[in-house]
Amino acid sequence: MKAQVLQYVRCCQTCQQAKPDRAASPGLLLPLPIPAQRWDLISMDFVDGLPQSSRFNCLLVIVDKRTKFAHFLPLAHPYTAASVAKLYMNQIYKIHGLPGAIVSDRDPVFTSHFWQELFRAAGTQLRLSTANHPQTDGQTERVNQCVETFLRCFTQACPRRWSFWRPLAQFWYNNAHHSAIGMTPFRAMFGYEPRHWGISANSTCSVPALQAWLDEKETVQALLQQHLNRAQQIMKHQADKKRSFRTFTVGESVFLRLQPYIQSSVAPRANHKLSYKYYGPFTIIDKINDVAYKLQLPPQATVHPVFHVSLLRRALLPGMVVENQLPHCADDLAVPVEIH
Repeated sequence: MKAQVLQYVRCCQTCQQAKPDRAASPGLLLPLPIPAQRWDLISMDFVDGLPQSSRFNCLLVIVDKRTKFAHFLPLAHPYTAASVAKLYMNQIYKIHGLPGAIVSDRDPVFTSHFWQELFRAAGTQLRLSTANHPQTDGQTERVNQCVETFLRCFTQACPRRWSFWRPLAQFWYNNAHHSAIGMTPFRAMFGYEPRHWGISANSTCSVPALQAWLDEKETVQALLQQHLNRAQQIMKHQADKKRSFRTFTVGESVFLRLQPYIQSSVAPRANHKLSYKYYGPFTIIDKINDVAYKLQLPPQATVHPVFHVSLLRRALLPGMVVENQLPHCADDLAVPVEIH
């Protein structure tokens, strides 16, 4: 009887959909691969909501995954996929060429047919974040915070002057020590530190030989790879302390956690506040990697069908055999007697 009650309670669909998931954040950290060369893997994102400044009101932030070197390009609303692509070609392509892959969120620019076809023809892989999981592009999100903080400090009295400080913000970021690479992005990119205003060159220093310069660049790149590997291992170790391992198989049924007030195309809500936290169950039709799965959503759903494992919960349906995780208690347990 006890086992049947436990089975019935655990398979209650209402409880599974209405109660929050108390487990540690599912899905161990799956870092993006470290590229073998500079500007082979980059990330992109927009900083919106800036005040009008010299006809600009937003920034396109582009960061190299290997060196952490970044460009902050000013833009004006309304921008399109074509205008962003033109800006990239005029400002980035002429310096770094085309990347092998681009990591970004699911902004309409990055999901547009124009953008997809342009980089497909160029042979560049587009790696879009899974739905409702901006941590996929955490690198650019962090850089966005840095540039916003810099501009906020220098333009608090006059916010519309942010475009004047933008080049200095880029120079400051690229010359700040980065803990992940153990050096500044500028040195990781070019192999030396730039001269700053107010610091004169030492006239007694001789020009280094070409071979010594090349050897130094090789040393910098080797040191860079070492620091990146160490930083990635530390990052994964720290992140996994607060995460739990969760995996599913193709064909398995899961409940999907939907964000409040959005994604009404998957499941309509009569009231947002008192709606279920999880909807479904939906069938897993493909495993993208260890932390991303593709679901078979209803035909009317307009959301991207690939979701991070933290948004999924295994569906326990009536008739399924559920492992009893509680210790078995015998019905004939003797009552302890106090001994004097």
